[in-house]
Amino acid sequence: MNKWDNKRVLVTGGAGFLGSHLCERLIDAGDEVLCVDNFFTGRRANIAHLLEHPHFELQRHDVTFPLYVEIDEIYNLACPASPIHYQHDPVQTTKTSVHGAINMLGLAKRVGARILQASTSEVYGDPTEHPQTEAYWGNVNPIGIRSCYDEGKRCAETLFFDYHRQHKLEIKVARIFNTYGPRMHPEDGRVVSNFIMQALRGEPITIYGDGSQTRSFCYVDDLVEGLIRLMASPPEFTGPVNLGNPAEFTIRQLAEQVLALVGGASKLNEQPLPEDDPKQRQPDITLAQSQFGWEPKVELEEGLPRTVEFFSTIA
Repeated sequence: MNKWDNKRVLVTGGAGFLGSHLCERLIDAGDEVLCVDNFFTGRRANIAHLLEHPHFELQRHDVTFPLYVEIDEIYNLACPASPIHYQHDPVQTTKTSVHGAINMLGLAKRVGARILQASTSEVYGDPTEHPQTEAYWGNVNPIGIRSCYDEGKRCAETLFFDYHRQHKLEIKVARIFNTYGPRMHPEDGRVVSNFIMQALRGEPITIYGDGSQTRSFCYVDDLVEGLIRLMASPPEFTGPVNLGNPAEFTIRQLAEQVLALVGGASKLNEQPLPEDDPKQRQPDITLAQSQFGWEPKVELEEGLPRTVEFFSTIA
């Protein structure tokens, strides 16, 4: 490949936790990256080390407005992903998912780009099937406090498949399960960042319910590898496809692991469960394994210390 053959890749939400790691990987692969972010939850610090790279460009933009650029591929990651952030302005959250999808799909249609949607395991709601396969339609409360995110992402998936059927657009849909690692927002309210920050500050560690609810935690490097493999998969494979680590842990087990790593005198503090909080979350990744040979490599025992090390530098 000569210098004129590099792919031009748009990453919306590129200054966020996942987006910044993806931008980094794409640049390392020789692609030209246009990072678009409105900096509601994204942070300039996440991509500061890329700003001087000749293949990296940053543009402040909100995807609820159209974007006119020339690109070859689009990774649509733009949307606040933690309950604290997406419930701050629920109407804007829904608009980001729905209007953002419409604008990015329109762009992809105009320039003939392949486009990947970062969907979420939240489309499964509080699942009645366990583990969750892509064939499961979900159990979502359409009028609850989480529905701005859950239903926004479900509607975005609808739009992607309608553009695929109606306009023959090349689409990829990834359903992302809990992901963690360096560059997580320290105040995003997600369980990994919450526990680590509370432990580092010597505060009580907040557990909702008795901590028996389960989650599956995928390290960010593994998740980014899955997105890149999905994007490169044959055009006829659209997804949706689960991307996550199937190793299942209770919230209490996670808290105990964090305490063991950080040390200190923090105690567990049980609080009532939030509305519509899922009791179980575990991906079935058979489809990702069979379609593009992906499975996570980094287990929690390896990834959690790396994440604690990152947070200890900013706490």
